[in-house]
Amino acid sequence: MSHQHEEHEPSHKPPVRKEMSRRQFLTYTLGGATAFMAAGVTLPMVRFAVDPILRDKGEGAFVKVAEVSKITNEPQEFHFELKQQDGWYLSTANLVAWIRKDENGNIYALSPICKHLGCTVGWNSNSNFPDQYHCPCHGAHYTKEGKQLAVASKPLDEYKVMIKDDWVYLGEIVPNTIVS
Repeated sequence: MSHQHEEHEPSHKPPVRKEMSRRQFLTYTLGGATAFMAAGVTLPMVRFAVDPILRDKGEGAFVKVAEVSKITNEPQEFHFELKQQDGWYLSTANLVAWIRKDENGNIYALSPICKHLGCTVGWNSNSNFPDQYHCPCHGAHYTKEGKQLAVASKPLDEYKVMIKDDWVYLGEIVPNTIVS
């Protein structure tokens, strides 16, 4: 019986506390400080890279340009301003659009930027090409709908158009869908 009593007897030794060496302390301290500094540098870069993905993509910005009653079957040049935010820099771009109605009364707007080398086209600006858009730089010319007739490889781009409260609003520039 005394043999069983010895197995269950609790130990009277105090628990031994493991001491941290100086080397371990420095390793933990330097490792933690390095991780903190690395996170401080990395997190802003991750935020910068991911932020555009997380932003809300609205319908796009439409700008009020002209009254519907002023639009005719003949292309007219309309100037308008577009506010642009590039990072912290806010600027105003002065843009131009050629707007007209087609035979069915649909309103569309063409970009004045020539698809050859980026010069600005004008309507009826050359007597050799009546009722056409003409580029003075290299002789490209286009139909009323923006179809390329010479020099340029593509038709004039068009603006997205929205009609609201008897006003024409223009949005982003897209490839021409009228003459496709």
